[in-house]
Amino acid sequence: MATPLENLEHVSWEEIKDSSGSAQAIPFLLNAVAWGDEPTARAALHDLRERICQYGFVVEQATAATVPFLWELVELPQVTCRVQIVQLLKDIADARQWERTARAYPKLLNRRENYVGWEREARQAVRARRGALQHLLDEPDTELVRVTTELASALAD
Repeated sequence: MATPLENLEHVSWEEIKDSSGSAQAIPFLLNAVAWGDEPTARAALHDLRERICQYGFVVEQATAATVPFLWELVELPQVTCRVQIVQLLKDIADARQWERTARAYPKLLNRRENYVGWEREARQAVRARRGALQHLLDEPDTELVRVTTELASALAD
């Protein structure tokens, strides 16, 4: 198996935005989730969630670029917050905030920032790796299986 997160350097994080502004901190947070002890990993994932899926439903520009790395992490048994990562992936898959807002306020679609596009790209990124679901459904961790079942159901739409 390839080294986890080895492709982080292939993303121009400084050129894309998260909820805090520049997405430059995302590689640091992903590494903390991958290699940190449980409190460190959970804190880093919490910060990451606030940056890419704020409030559990507001997707940002950096979200789609981050999703493949979340999938990498959830497949690693040593990662301590796999359940929370799957929950984050489900929140991203369910995100429709910008689409709903754009239906009510069509002028939003003409803005320079492509919020609706970011949402669609993020959902597509989650769907692109749904082949990993079966492996997660076979895990002995019942909580992981439960949230993976919820994610599988969200992706079945």
